[in-house]
Amino acid sequence: MANGAVYPSLKDRVVLVTGGAGGIGESIVEHFCRQHARVGFLDYDRPGAEALVARMAAAGLPAPAFEHCDLRDIEALRRAIAAIRDRLGPIAVLVNNAAHDERHDIDSVTPEYWDDRMAVNLRHQFFAAQAVWKDMAGAGGGAIVNLGSVTWMVGQGGMPGYSAAKSAVVGLTRSLARDLGPHNIRVNSVLPGWIMTKRQVEKWLTPEGEADLMRNQCLKRKLVPDDVARVVVFFASDEASACTNQNYVVDGGWV
Repeated sequence: MANGAVYPSLKDRVVLVTGGAGGIGESIVEHFCRQHARVGFLDYDRPGAEALVARMAAAGLPAPAFEHCDLRDIEALRRAIAAIRDRLGPIAVLVNNAAHDERHDIDSVTPEYWDDRMAVNLRHQFFAAQAVWKDMAGAGGGAIVNLGSVTWMVGQGGMPGYSAAKSAVVGLTRSLARDLGPHNIRVNSVLPGWIMTKRQVEKWLTPEGEADLMRNQCLKRKLVPDDVARVVVFFASDEASACTNQNYVVDGGWV
């Protein structure tokens, strides 16, 4: 990744990232490590997480702390957050990144599958915020950044459970911003467009899809995880101290 802006306010700040082992989350973890924050992250992908920790240490950066967790299990989520707190200290920044954009057609969806999509893509965001906001309030403030998606904004089909969950992130963000604002806790969301993670390229990118994307985006280039991570780091920093209750789109002008 190319070096970007440096935010002195993030140095030694305790940051927790969910879903940090790969894709956009991996880039977010790396960007915070490069800010010399004290980074902890949660993920179900143990090999990917361990490889990221080793890569950060090999680069001479503060190695992030990893806790294995299935975020659908709220008690496991709470235990993992407590473990990160024990290792690094009270949480000052939460990045609710974890999600899974599995495709599904209308007729294949069962009530159980629908509930699973909510658990994977939405529910843990609230319970992670619930678990850390008192850390932030006790320190005089903090920042929460929720990752959404533009899929519902562009009317993308083929994954109604995912799109419904991601549209709800906007409402969750605005509600938390109102409730936590008196404690000087800022809550914003970042809504990525089609970001070319390894998974996206291997599973979904086709010549036809890329051509369609280039017709619709204002910027005629493929977006990468660093494009999102830079925005997340900004909203976590004191440079964004007056920014809350916002939903910021990072999609190259697709919407």
